[in-house]
Amino acid sequence: MRAARWAAPLAVLLALLAGCSATTPAAPVAPVRPVPAGTTIVAGPATAARDTSCGDPRVSLTPTPPPAPGAMPPGSTMAAVVARGALIVGIDQATVPLSYRDPRSGELTGLDVAVAREMARAILGDPNRVRFRIESSAQRIPNLLSGSVDMVVQAMTITCERKRQIGMSAVYYEAAQRLVVPRTSPVTGIADLGGRPVCAPLGTTSIATLQNSRGADGRPPVVVGVPENSDCLVLLQQGQVDAASTDDAILTGFALEDRRLEVRGAALDAEPYGIGVAPGRTDLLRFVNGVLDRMRADGTLAGIATSTVGSAAAVPPAVTYAG
Repeated sequence: MRAARWAAPLAVLLALLAGCSATTPAAPVAPVRPVPAGTTIVAGPATAARDTSCGDPRVSLTPTPPPAPGAMPPGSTMAAVVARGALIVGIDQATVPLSYRDPRSGELTGLDVAVAREMARAILGDPNRVRFRIESSAQRIPNLLSGSVDMVVQAMTITCERKRQIGMSAVYYEAAQRLVVPRTSPVTGIADLGGRPVCAPLGTTSIATLQNSRGADGRPPVVVGVPENSDCLVLLQQGQVDAASTDDAILTGFALEDRRLEVRGAALDAEPYGIGVAPGRTDLLRFVNGVLDRMRADGTLAGIATSTVGSAAAVPPAVTYAG
């Protein structure tokens, strides 16, 4: 009875196993290549090209001579920073060589970090009395408008559109928008990228520049927007875009991190970096310009650029003020 009771189920199981072993192997499935969270195709009409409604956007407010650290004018924005005990600065943490975490120490370092520390030194007398608030490019202006940061030192291009929303300092670094591609790529410039995917960080001027560019076939590139600069590096390494485009200082960092990449092509647009402050904080803006003037004159700014980016060639020797 016991053998009879198990005979039928056993026969069914053996039949199933035999059927499985005879089944034609399934076709191989292509691996899924995940994209960074927030990645999007920037569709719709092209954003208007950069305007000059404010005249030359590089022109900033005339600086005031910085007072001694810790001795800020009563009632000023700088005095409030002294009372708090620290300067709060919006910044990135993953953009070599501008602002990133040193893999050995974990400390933030880079061009923008060093400039921010000089601002803390000028106000408080100590470059370490700064609190960095990590933010994406798209969060820079909202954080200034909400008052959650005192200033933004984060590869922020000076434009008329931004100056209508916030205050922007004189130029401290002259970057330019270019392309980075794999060394094995035949792409030599934007003319080769009509209809092809090109990555750029959301909330940056690079998006509009790409939207208004045309390949040799008359088509614009397919703009792939991502939240962080480093997301473009990931997409490029995974082969999900043909190129990335943003400021050349940032792209140089990509090529340093991955020797298979190369910066190519002529400049697509100028990207003059300025420090952003909240609207109405003209005292802080004039103070920042005064500190930048001193840093240009005594070689501090050139020294920072040389030690972080590798050259002081993009540090403007002189700037223009009005008002």
